[in-house]
Amino acid sequence: MLCTYNERDNVKELIPQLLSLMPQASIVVIDDNSPDGTGQIVEQLRMIYPSVHLLHRPQKQGLGTATIAGFRYAIDQGFDYLLNMDADFSHPPKYVPMLFEAVQTCDVSIASRYVRGGGVMGWTLRRKLMSWLINFWARRLLGLKTKDNSGSFRCYRVSLLQKADWTKVLATGYAIQEEILFRCRRVGGRMLEIPFFFEDRRYGTTKINLRECWTAVWVIFRLGMQRIADSPAPGVPVRGDDH
Repeated sequence: MLCTYNERDNVKELIPQLLSLMPQASIVVIDDNSPDGTGQIVEQLRMIYPSVHLLHRPQKQGLGTATIAGFRYAIDQGFDYLLNMDADFSHPPKYVPMLFEAVQTCDVSIASRYVRGGGVMGWTLRRKLMSWLINFWARRLLGLKTKDNSGSFRCYRVSLLQKADWTKVLATGYAIQEEILFRCRRVGGRMLEIPFFFEDRRYGTTKINLRECWTAVWVIFRLGMQRIADSPAPGVPVRGDDH
């Protein structure tokens, strides 16, 4: 699954590379009517690769809603697994087979920048600090045990996604990544992190900004309050808390 907005130059290189690595896979692109013609490029690729599918949305509606649209598509189509990644080459395709292999022993495999062997390249100190703080915030408020909760490079068992109620999602932007793990954990999802190196995008500019970061902080706070409100009486275990 690739959620795109103005990624024309990236997708025309990325999709063929992914299919050369995983020829048995389907590729689903959710595009929010990109002004640069990303959707048109995907349509052209569909003529060459029948396993490429496009969900064209009429306007920009946010990463969160695009991701959930992809989840619903995977469930409706009866897929076994759904691997999500950024479309800008910041998630190197070479890690895709590793994520598929890892998910055979869990429900969510996570390409992690923050376990031993992982890392980032080309980030400023400010960006590193922002990422560290949002992950710390998510672990504290949402009870997550995983170290990389803000990245989107993951593979899910679709049978797990079916268990969660995605109509209750709060995030429409980048906080969707933390919220997905929160909701997967609450339905008993087992998670495994594998190391990877995050690289700078190949073409285009990042969509992350300070406003998105503050919105993510607020969404995670609301989810944390929801977690507290839903907590059972002392001594009663919560499903998924041991993962």
